[in-house]
Amino acid sequence: MFNITEFHKSTSKEMNAIKDRVRNLIGGYNWGEEGRYKESILINTLRRFIPKTFAVGTGFVIKKTERNILHDSSSQIDLIIYDTAFPLLFSEGDFVILTPEAVRGIIEVKTNIENLSKKKLLEMVEKANNDGKFISEGQLRKKHLFNGIFGYEGYNNTRTRIITQTKSFLSESVKKHIFSPNSDFYLLNHFCFNNKYFLRYWRNEYSYSLYDLEDLSFSFFISNIIFYLSEQRIQHESNLWFPIEKEGRKKHSFKFVRKKGNINLITE
Repeated sequence: MFNITEFHKSTSKEMNAIKDRVRNLIGGYNWGEEGRYKESILINTLRRFIPKTFAVGTGFVIKKTERNILHDSSSQIDLIIYDTAFPLLFSEGDFVILTPEAVRGIIEVKTNIENLSKKKLLEMVEKANNDGKFISEGQLRKKHLFNGIFGYEGYNNTRTRIITQTKSFLSESVKKHIFSPNSDFYLLNHFCFNNKYFLRYWRNEYSYSLYDLEDLSFSFFISNIIFYLSEQRIQHESNLWFPIEKEGRKKHSFKFVRKKGNINLITE
């Protein structure tokens, strides 16, 4: 009988195998190139799963200003998932420049998030939120944007440091956005720390949940992208995309509460 859980684990194993193959070839001499190749691994994996009406690239999003002869640009985004029904301003290979209406998802890709300094971690999360807000504000018909950060490795299968770092970036880089108008459309909502730990935002509850998904974090990240792109089409067969019940694997929660003008972060 077909084992859907093992199928999803094989996707993660394949991504790690390709990542390690490149590292074995180039060693520590060109980490910038290795980082770009990790983006390519995720791009090529996504292309195998997402509907053909969508595409994945890297680049910038441009939107008009009140003065039509001028425009604003996002920062460079590692991965942009976009609707191919919309025209592109520029395309060369995987590099694209496009308008907000076309964008359905953005992703920042890192080799090892644990190795980031606190300052770099906060900057990364703030960048994700700012890019998401920039895109959402440029959309005439607002869509819930998949806004994710994808890390390949780190943390040595312990979650203590993950919890500490998560509390830090939620308190300092998410708190300022959480109750802002339209934040549900753009806020950082998926965070893959490694192939084990996965953080997801529940917008109706203003809360984030940390899950231990042993060898399935990569796959759940990808499946959530597919859900954002094709929610109505996969709801009745969601068990094929999410092969385990994640609620039993929730290890920590972070909930924002607004009371008497103050915003508090409650962890449990």
